Order: sequence, then structure tokens, then C-alpha cells
Amino acid sequence: MKILSSKQFYEADAYTIKTQNIKSIDLMERASQQCFHWLDSNLKGSPVPIHIFCGIGNNGGDGLALGRMLIKHGYNVTVYIANFTDKRSPDFLINYNLIREVRDDWPILMTSDDDFPNVNNEDIIVDALFGIGLNRPPDGWLKKLIEYLNSTEAFILSIDIPSGLYPEKPVSHSEAIINSSFTLTFQNPKFAFFLAENNQYVPSFKVLDIGLDFNFIESLQPLAITFGRFEMQHLYKPRYKFDHKGDFGYSTIIGGSYGKIGAVYLATKAALKVGAGVMTVFVPKCGYSILQTSLPEAMVVTDVSEKIITNIQLENASNAIGIGPGIGKDLKTIQAFKNFLNNTKESKLVIDADALNILSENKKLLDLLPENTILTPHLGELKRLIGEWKNDYHKIELVKKFSKKHKVIVVVKGANTLIISNSDIYINTTGNPGMATAGSGDVLTGMITGLLSQKYNALDAAILGTYLHGSASDIAASYLGFEAVIASDIIDNIGKAYVALLNDEIPSEPTKQE
Repeated sequence: MKILSSKQFYEADAYTIKTQNIKSIDLMERASQQCFHWLDSNLKGSPVPIHIFCGIGNNGGDGLALGRMLIKHGYNVTVYIANFTDKRSPDFLINYNLIREVRDDWPILMTSDDDFPNVNNEDIIVDALFGIGLNRPPDGWLKKLIEYLNSTEAFILSIDIPSGLYPEKPVSHSEAIINSSFTLTFQNPKFAFFLAENNQYVPSFKVLDIGLDFNFIESLQPLAITFGRFEMQHLYKPRYKFDHKGDFGYSTIIGGSYGKIGAVYLATKAALKVGAGVMTVFVPKCGYSILQTSLPEAMVVTDVSEKIITNIQLENASNAIGIGPGIGKDLKTIQAFKNFLNNTKESKLVIDADALNILSENKKLLDLLPENTILTPHLGELKRLIGEWKNDYHKIELVKKFSKKHKVIVVVKGANTLIISNSDIYINTTGNPGMATAGSGDVLTGMITGLLSQKYNALDAAILGTYLHGSASDIAASYLGFEAVIASDIIDNIGKAYVALLNDEIPSEPTKQE
């Protein structure tokens, strides 16, 4: 799904109004009806008091229309107008008058903090103060109103975007932003919803289709693209009857050091489970018995050194190589990594963990990376690569510049993992807090490496690998809970993630025979 700018949303509104031969008030009514249906389906006629706080623009018009619909259906609704200026949008005024059709009195006007109503913790607040057009922070008594609403323990439902939050730029006024409990957003999610620094304002949201022109939206160059099950079904490469293991590529995982062979084990097993045809692992001698015993499906090649990697010599050519899990930063290992990059021109690469840290400390090595090499840093590793950032938006701009300069793909791991290629941003929609566990990054490295060997291009492998990685963890968390998920559980559910991708239901655990 495309993530649009505010300007693009306004353009889509105008185009839809023109091509569908409707008025802007009709589009507002359509959006408000969608909000009403969502609320009504969840409240089911509950008498809970609902307080709707409206601004004097189109977002306030949405709130007025929603209030009218709720009142008409018997809900206990009070509507308030934050009357902070004489300027009102035309559609706001239309809905301001229409509410008299279902109630004799006008909405309550607020002109100062003396007018704030009493809101109980068990009530519902609907936030329709400001929409995506806000260009400066709320101040004065409006700021106090937002602070007051945030101070209650009432459930806060924001319409389109939490008031005070900018849709695609950072804020410096956190105290003047609604801490929404849930947001109903129109047509497409807003870029701000996916950034960690905004989580307190948008912990959860739902996209409501209000019928904006699909073809027009498809013609736009978005700020970013989210990817979910539908998009991944189109990336997936099916298998055919006469395929053999050679068709699914030769993958190699390079890494490990004394005490850190587990990282290589996880990456290698993940590459196998995601479908790599033939698997080789290159480790110090201390990993030989461990891997031969625990992963009989993989071939093991060892370094001459017992405890660290000192000289990377692969016996067979590989379509894809993942390097870094558990590799350490011994001086001999750093030299081996330098030699490896100098001698590796054809294979597709995935670089993770200490291999990333070696790059950070030896920036000239970045020039040796083959085009479309995939880097998979967590935030600490990323900071060492690109430097400090001021906020999430600045971080993304730094990654885009880094990607463009070095012609690499960067997988920025996080709650909404970002895949950045040149100036293009792709946002993953799977995953959960259970993934915050040692080894989950090694699993991702193996999965992307395994997909690369199966003839997925680098960008598609990074996107599909990230999606399946999060999906497998979601499946694991569904029966283990977040706290109990470990990296091995993600691997164990890769198969189910594939099944869930291609089918409507996730297969259940097989019944064990006594």
C-alpha cells in the first residue's frame, strides 16, 4: 500500500470529486460513515458517554458528521467545537448546520480553558480537532485542551490522524499531540504512523477505504510503500514438479568464533528452511562437530584456525553468501574479511553483525561491496555506519544517502523494519515484540541469503525475507506469547509462514501420538 504526502491526499480528493462527479461534502459524508460503522460495530449500542471534540476545518467537519450519525442511532453523544478562530471550512459549516436535524441544541462552543468539560475515565473521546493540514503546533488554550484530554484515562479515538501530529515531518511539541488509543485513518496510512518516535501517539490504527480514485493513487510516486500478504503473494516464486535442488541455489553462511557458533547455526538453518537448495557453512574448526551434528543437511568447511576465521576459502561457488553472524573482530578476521571482499565479485552478499561493524571501522571497504549488497543492521550497528541522527526522519534521510552512495540495500531492523534502496522506502507490516531476542537477526540474515540463492533479486529477497521473518514470529507468538519466543521458534515457523502466505489459514500443530 502506498504512503502518500498530504499534498497527494488533497490531489486525490480533488481528482475523485471531479471524476466521480460528487461534492466535497459527499466525500466527507462517506468518510464519516466509515467511522460510524467502525464505532457502531464495536459499541453495539452501548450507552457509554461519547465526547466529540471538533476543530473548525474539515477534520472538525468529519467529527460533526460522525456525531450526527451517532446521535441519530441513539448514542449518548456530546459535541464540542474548539472555537479558536472565525475562519471555518465550508464543509464544516454544512455539517454544523446539519447536526440540528437530529438535535435541537447546537454543539457546545469552547473559547478558553474555562469551557473544558468533565470527562470520566470510562468515557470515550473522539479527537477531530486537526487533520493532516496542520502546519504549526497548537498553542494557548488549544494546547491545554490536548494536555487535558491526554490526562484522562478515557479511550481516545482519533479521526484520520492524532491532532497535533504532522503526517510526514518531525514534531518538537510532544506535549501538544493527542495520545490516541486508536486512529481511524482515511484511504492510506500516514508515514508518521510507522516511526518509533510516534508510537505513543499512534499505537494502533485502521485504514478506512473512502473510495478515492484507485488509478490516480496508483499513478503517484509515494513517500514509501508498505508490504503485506497481498504484495508478497505477487513476489513469491512457486515451485514446479520437475524442479531440483540446483534450481534453488547454492548458499553459504560465513561466520562464527569460539562461543558464537550458535549464530551461524541459526542463520544456516534459516536459509535451509526458507528454501535454499544446497547449503554450505564456513566456520572455525571449533564449529565443525557442532554443525555436522546439529545440521546434517549442511556441508561444513572450516578455517585453518581453531577459534576464529583467518582465511576464507570456499570449496564451491555460491549464488548467495551471508557473512557476519558470530564472526567477531579479531585482527586476523578483519584481514580475512578484507581479502574476501577483494576476491568476491559475482556472488550476492548479505552482511550482518560484526561484519557490519568491521565495515564501520574500515569505511574504505564499503567501496568493495558488490552492487545491491544487502546490509541488515540493528540500530546500534546502523549508528556506527551512518552516524548519529536527530530523529527518525533524519535517520531515514541518512540511510537513503548511504544507500545511494554505496549502491547497497539497507534493512533497518525495528518494529516496522524499513528496507531502503536508493531513495525508495519499503515498510514491513509483520512482526511483534517477541522478536526482541538474541539470534533473531541471525535468522533474518539466513532467510534473505536463502531467498537470494533462489533467484529472487536483491530487493525482493530483502522484502520477502523480512516479511516471512516477521510472519513466522507472529505465528510463534500466537501460541507462545511474546516473552517466550526465541530465535529457534522463528525458524520452526518459517514453513507455516509460507503456508499462511499462500492460504487463508495457518496449519495447526500435528496431533502427537501417545
